[in-house]
Amino acid sequence: MDSLLYRFPTSDVETYLWLPPLVMFLIASATSTGGVTGAFVLLPFNMSVLGYTSPGVSATNFVYNIVAIPLGVWRHIREGRLAWSLFGVLALGTLPGVFVGYWLRVTLLPEPARFKPFVGLVLAYLAARVVHSVWRDSKERKEPGGGAPQLPTGRITGGRVRLRRITVVTEGETYRCATLPVLFLSLLVGVVGGAYGIGGGAIMAPFCIAVMRLPPFVVAGASLFSTWVTSLMGALFYALVPLGASGNTSPDWLLGLLFGLGGMAGVYLGARLQNVVPARVVKIVLGVALTFIAVRYLAPPIVGLFT
Repeated sequence: MDSLLYRFPTSDVETYLWLPPLVMFLIASATSTGGVTGAFVLLPFNMSVLGYTSPGVSATNFVYNIVAIPLGVWRHIREGRLAWSLFGVLALGTLPGVFVGYWLRVTLLPEPARFKPFVGLVLAYLAARVVHSVWRDSKERKEPGGGAPQLPTGRITGGRVRLRRITVVTEGETYRCATLPVLFLSLLVGVVGGAYGIGGGAIMAPFCIAVMRLPPFVVAGASLFSTWVTSLMGALFYALVPLGASGNTSPDWLLGLLFGLGGMAGVYLGARLQNVVPARVVKIVLGVALTFIAVRYLAPPIVGLFT
């Protein structure tokens, strides 16, 4: 067993080679049933379990997304369910935001004592969103005719982007939403994602569905592809753009690859588990886990204010 113990030179993490893929296989199997890859859980695992706390941990999170996402994007493209117009606006907003987030991470939040409260705030937001989703689903099931899933109405056949409006054309209907709100929020999400190490799909997808009133099948592919492009550029920023940060900012490509391979298999399994495990159960477990980690990271600075 000790022969599989390996020290990763970039991150200085020492662990068993089978542990990273196994961990992300289990995490992604659960989180992908709710439509997310689990990258937001990976970062706390790296920091609190593996002791990987330098700015490069955020970049390694991006490497995980780079490896875990492509098969899902290809499936959307093959099935004609990628809204290129929406993807273009999401990518246009998040890419510059990622660079700003990278700058914040390596210049203002390089130390764990500063970075962990930021992580706690992001996780607290995601936990609140999961809890709200469970409450909303319960409410919809109680309403007459509620709870029925919104099914796709055909392949996406086209779309346009204008200053005021994004248009997505399907075989069954044409969907429209305002351009500037999506662009502005994408920029903000890019900043958060660039510092944390997530592409932002876990934040943007619910906004496009709940606020912009776009159906999930229109949003999913565009959000996933935008997350992949954002993750690719984010990893390159951390690897190639020196900003004089303390600590190593380069991603651990091998460690991220191992996490990504496990996540890829987990996402595939999660798609199959959607018909077996109720989404409500997954959301409740995920909400509890996110809340626990958020409290753990936020408690010390909050207690420090009163002592």
